[in-house]
Amino acid sequence: MTSLIHIQRLQRLIWVLIYGGLLTLVLGLSMQRSDDALGWSMVTAGALLALVGAVLIYVRSRMKVD
Repeated sequence: MTSLIHIQRLQRLIWVLIYGGLLTLVLGLSMQRSDDALGWSMVTAGALLALVGAVLIYVRSRMKVD
């Protein structure tokens, strides 16, 4: 069982990871024109961040409030 404060922190973290990951992914796509290696590393990092955020949505759905 978790408290309401922990759930609110998790929800904030989820959206920061998703939006930050997608922003990094898009910036990486635009960086590929000038530096291919840096662009692909940013795309990969952004996709992983967004994926972690999506997995945390599932984790949050399984939590119960005290």
